Amino acid sequence: MVRPLWFSLGWATPMPKVMPITLSRLIQGYDIFFVDQFGVLRDDAGPYEGAIAALAEVASAGKKMVILSNSGRSGEYNAERLVKLGFSPGSFDFFVTSGDVAFDVLSRPENAPRKKARCLTISSGGDSNLADRLGLVPTHTAFDADIVIISGSEAERIPMDDYREILRPAAGRGVPCYCTNPDIHKLNNGSIAPGAGSIAKLYESMGGPVTWLGKPYPEIYEHALRLVGITDRRRVVCIGDSIDHDILGAKSAGLDSVLVRTGILADVNEEQLEDLCERARAYPTHILQRFGLQASCDI
Repeated sequence: MVRPLWFSLGWATPMPKVMPITLSRLIQGYDIFFVDQFGVLRDDAGPYEGAIAALAEVASAGKKMVILSNSGRSGEYNAERLVKLGFSPGSFDFFVTSGDVAFDVLSRPENAPRKKARCLTISSGGDSNLADRLGLVPTHTAFDADIVIISGSEAERIPMDDYREILRPAAGRGVPCYCTNPDIHKLNNGSIAPGAGSIAKLYESMGGPVTWLGKPYPEIYEHALRLVGITDRRRVVCIGDSIDHDILGAKSAGLDSVLVRTGILADVNEEQLEDLCERARAYPTHILQRFGLQASCDI
């Protein structure tokens, strides 16, 4: 296992200068890679520079690669989309999404919604794949919903106050809600907009009960660990762009982590980054400027 290069017990104030680490060092030190999709490999415009080659390099070294994404859609759907962007299907072994985990959890007899339950889905692009897979009856109003699924956000065009009013009737009745994409923020045309997790927090603030499925919560990590058949967690490293999801989730799962400075934290300065880690009580084991063959941290 690669030893942490820049701190062991947390940052002092001010944050110390970060020592560089490269992807090749990570390949030498770990056997299993859990890599985030958005903010690490790509944004909504396409792949990041060097990400396609970097993913292929990890695979060519014989490492197991799991793409671990807070997406309400299935891993199969996301994998197909990644391949269309130019990533090799042979460069990753599994694509695990929070939507897959939600389907697994809600398919268990003890959790399954009653047959023909009416489901209000809040998503992007009109997606209702989880409700469809579970055989739920779609409804477009919170007044008669038996279950709410929040899998995506269109907050770049729908004001958060509108989401509040849409969901208020269900929250007031205590209708159970499942957030299948806990991301508080999302990338949108080079800027950051409220994500599905922000909408789910609105629901909670109105008294509605929310079950969170995805990073940083444990089910998605346990699901991925079962897929790769690993018991020694020291062999696993998680790579992501979010302190509150990727880094905190890895810490909670007992896994090492790498923070990349692309994605939602691309414009965050050193002081702000320290504050984010301190508030989350979660610090990455390593840090990279971006997920690429020649990249290291230079902040």
